[in-house]
Amino acid sequence: MVPTTEKHISRLKEARKEGTTTVIKTTSTKIKKQQENDAKLVKATTTLQQIADSNITPRNIRKIVKDSILMLQDPKQSLAVRAANAISLLDEVAQDPNMPSFARVTLWSAVSELESIREQ
Repeated sequence: MVPTTEKHISRLKEARKEGTTTVIKTTSTKIKKQQENDAKLVKATTTLQQIADSNITPRNIRKIVKDSILMLQDPKQSLAVRAANAISLLDEVAQDPNMPSFARVTLWSAVSELESIREQ
């Protein structure tokens, strides 16, 4: 009888360890994904700031780009929602015929980064 009880206890201990490991892996995966999303946000914001700071870019486009940067920095909404809202604004401005080609390519780069941001 004693060996069976010890077997059960060891199995329970193993199951507990596995459960704990799963929780730790899930948490570390979420943290890693959050860090990746934050890095993508910083890269996109930096790229958009280059457009906003350029004197060659028309004023109306600079204003929309600055608005999208502010939208990305708003902590009231989730990161994925902020990215989706900014993409919506930036898609509209990318169609503007007054946008210089360098700014359009730079804008597409930022939109690409924002599109890769996903909900956890």
